Amino acid sequence: MAHHGFFQRQASARRNTSLLVFLFLTAVVLITLAVSLVGYFVTRSETSGLAFQDWLLSSHGLLTSATVVTLIGVSSLVRWIDLAGGGTRVAKMVGARPIDPDTRDGDERKLRNIVEEMAIASGVPVPELYVMDQETGINAFVAGYTPGEAVMVVTHGALTQLSRDELQGVVGHEFSHILNGDMRLNVRLIAILAGILMIGQIGSFLMRISFYSSHRASRSSSDSRGQAAMGLIGIALLVIGYVGVFFGRLIQAAVSRQREMLADASSVQFTRNPEGIAGALFKIGLKGGYLDTTSHASDMNHMCFGESARMKFTALLASHPPIEERINCIQPGMLARLRSRFRDTETGADLRSATGARQPVQASGFASNTDGTWEPLKRSSTSPLASTAAPESTLGNRLSERVGTVTVQGEDFATRFLARLPATFRNLLYTRAGAIQLCYALVIDGLSRELQRERLALIPAHPLLGVERDLLDKLLPTLKTLGDEVRFPALELAMPALRKLDPEEREGLITNIQKLVAADNRVTLFELALTSFLSRHLGGGASREMPVRYRKYRPVMPAIQKLLSLLARAGTADNSDAERLYREAMAGFTTVGEGNQPVLEKVTMRQLREALTALNGLSPLLKPAIIDACGYCITHDGKVDVREYELMRLVADQLDCPMPPLTC
Repeated sequence: MAHHGFFQRQASARRNTSLLVFLFLTAVVLITLAVSLVGYFVTRSETSGLAFQDWLLSSHGLLTSATVVTLIGVSSLVRWIDLAGGGTRVAKMVGARPIDPDTRDGDERKLRNIVEEMAIASGVPVPELYVMDQETGINAFVAGYTPGEAVMVVTHGALTQLSRDELQGVVGHEFSHILNGDMRLNVRLIAILAGILMIGQIGSFLMRISFYSSHRASRSSSDSRGQAAMGLIGIALLVIGYVGVFFGRLIQAAVSRQREMLADASSVQFTRNPEGIAGALFKIGLKGGYLDTTSHASDMNHMCFGESARMKFTALLASHPPIEERINCIQPGMLARLRSRFRDTETGADLRSATGARQPVQASGFASNTDGTWEPLKRSSTSPLASTAAPESTLGNRLSERVGTVTVQGEDFATRFLARLPATFRNLLYTRAGAIQLCYALVIDGLSRELQRERLALIPAHPLLGVERDLLDKLLPTLKTLGDEVRFPALELAMPALRKLDPEEREGLITNIQKLVAADNRVTLFELALTSFLSRHLGGGASREMPVRYRKYRPVMPAIQKLLSLLARAGTADNSDAERLYREAMAGFTTVGEGNQPVLEKVTMRQLREALTALNGLSPLLKPAIIDACGYCITHDGKVDVREYELMRLVADQLDCPMPPLTC
């Protein structure tokens, strides 16, 4: 049975979003009733005998309720719209500075190298990196609506106080949030809390106005009674508003704690180094991770690696489990080893305060899973494809298990790939001009010099999007030397620079690529994969979440037929083998007695694109079978060639499934 961990977590993230909306509506109802109760006592006259439930239906009650609901709704909507810019907007909100891809700072380069290795090994575009220069605490978070437009923000304290292994553990933790779909929920939580907080802010404003006016007015003023009433109303609203915030934080903490433990476990699996993330957590206990220079610290608490804001009732409202609990769950005995390691550099009081003096809790199994999962490397490869024949069971049948994770071989490939890249080539990918020219180079690579000039002439002159032959002359030789297998990893490295393009520039780049692809009146699989990738991650709907449209396979059977027909023909040499392979792959989607759909003789690129669009509307829990069927087709002979790899990357990307390099 296929392991659906990634897909189950994606489905869980969607359910959590629905639950969050329900809890928000519940909080709105309760706050509205509480404010209405205040209004009931304020407006109730001595001659009025209306009960509270009857007053709610009166003009005063309806007006009060409508005002409260409108205030909360508008406040959340305004913050929601404000955060429509995704991760970049959140980073700017907390005053973070973008890290120059070509930075000369040693700590920043260390972070970039770690993030690039993790991105290539997991099959997601490299996130944009930001640093909070004024924050000395150790913390980090990721923000965004989709993995393709995610940003990662770290504090200056995390950069300077963590070792490479510890920083890698933090990055692995944050990549888990990217892969598990937590970012979208986190951003929505900020908007929801803003609405609930609004009533308390209004109460605080009214209270300040009342006290300010009472100090300025004379004691004989006839308005003193009104000012006192305003002050009392303000106090009531303040209490009601912050009671709402209390329950909002309670919900926030309950949702966050479970995801933080899961992210810790994923970090251990990604890095295969329990001491990395455990050491980072221990240092947070020693040095602290609070964000002291931003007023949004409490809003960001659920997003950060560690607690970002000081608050009372920590046991209830903390968005993260206690440090000692997190460390003990990573590996039994780890806390004692860390205390021993830091004994020579830290005082005993600091060591005791860093993590409580509780007895170690039972480990949750993270360490044992890690020890049993990650075997020593038997071979190394600088290709994202299997370099030798691999058993079918290890590469094909469980391809869905690799989605949303980092394998030993994938990380080894990422490390070696980055080491092989010439410095000039790599630095060009960090600039907008170089990233644009890379896209052009990927299309014309392999053509003769004359054909290259002919195709490039189709691109109109433009200060940024125009052809720059000197840059192409630096990119093309490296692409030829490294081979076709590195095209997607290079494109992933260039994504932070491409995301810096304006919407008009993004549209212009996609148009230019389409012109180059259409020049010879045929579309190769790589060209389709490239144009689909750019449209998916740079197009107008890049941050949009694909809604679930299908919860059964039956409505999308024509799309499955087209996809598996193409893959079966791509994985075999003759028609009889393709027919057999196709029927074996389709067996998981048809039942006995149903008429089997025959393998299609031809599938056009347009039909493939339409089929993938339809399949992306499947529930997350139905997608693993699609990935495994595709993997069965391309690995039935024990190897994956470049054409099959590019087709698999196209399928995975269009189904929102981050696919690591297909190493064995």
